[in-house]
Amino acid sequence: MANTKSITDKTERKKVKRAARKKAAPKAPRTTPRGSAKKKVRKLVRGQSKR
Repeated sequence: MANTKSITDKTERKKVKRAARKKAAPKAPRTTPRGSAKKKVRKLVRGQSKR
């Protein structure tokens, strides 16, 4: 992404960012599914309640 810190005008900054995004190489497809590192929630066991 282009460095847009020096540009104060919002529309101008947007234009520069969009152009940089268009010029950038496309990202490679994911090798692992999204959220695979997320901690999984375990299902509560049916039966006697905890309290």
